[in-house]
Amino acid sequence: MIFNKLFRRRIVGNVVDLAVSYVDKGNKFNDNIASVYYDIYVHNTNVKVGRCDLRIGMNIELYYAGNIGYHIYEEYRGNSYAYYASLILLKLAKEEYGMSELLITCSPDNIPSFKTCVRLKGKLVETVMVPTNHYLYMKNETEKHIFKYKL
Repeated sequence: MIFNKLFRRRIVGNVVDLAVSYVDKGNKFNDNIASVYYDIYVHNTNVKVGRCDLRIGMNIELYYAGNIGYHIYEEYRGNSYAYYASLILLKLAKEEYGMSELLITCSPDNIPSFKTCVRLKGKLVETVMVPTNHYLYMKNETEKHIFKYKL
């Protein structure tokens, strides 16, 4: 994968656009899992409403953390921006990175994220306890819904 071509590229959607902010090519400490981080903008504006990332590959850590992550700034929540950003990420995962399936996870008490996962038409595979040695557990995220998406 050639990541240096990604910078300065704006991926245009219908409601939001994504712009690459950072690329982590992976290393021996994260099982060589590459991640691409994006800023989320309101479509055709410079209004940044959050950020998201696509983690390319799969390992035991990603089973609990998922391949897609998103964070919408508080003042912009309630506009489905995470949903629209995730639609773009699902397309990128398939078309640019050759992924055939991926996971998105959320904590059971995160109702907006749960609704986003359902709206994206994921299959709720299971609800699991996060292992105590996982970095999410150390952030007090002790339980996760695991949603699977066929691309």
